[in-house]
Amino acid sequence: MDSYNAPSTKPLFRGTQVVWYILGVIEALLAFRFVLKLMGANPSAGFTNFIYALSHPFAAPFSAVFQTSSVSGSVFEWTTILAMFVYWIVAFAIIKVFVMSKAVSTPEAAEKLSNQE
Repeated sequence: MDSYNAPSTKPLFRGTQVVWYILGVIEALLAFRFVLKLMGANPSAGFTNFIYALSHPFAAPFSAVFQTSSVSGSVFEWTTILAMFVYWIVAFAIIKVFVMSKAVSTPEAAEKLSNQE
């Protein structure tokens, strides 16, 4: 049985899709947050408040890393950029773990090993 038809391939593929989807949602929320802050959006407006409330748990761990830069109500939130980068790295690492757990045949493993030399 080749590695493409192994029983574990389809669940691994679905797992990678789930990880990329979750990352996409988090990245979209953080991107909205970044743009709204940058453009000086009214924080008491419904949409703005909604985005800030949803994105806060993802941005909060990074809030003390950098100071924010603000000019005339516009805020450049470096911490949101950092959060987006860190979540992308984490998702990429999880995907790599999924790919490493994929079944491989002995010839395929030998070929990939020789390519790493």
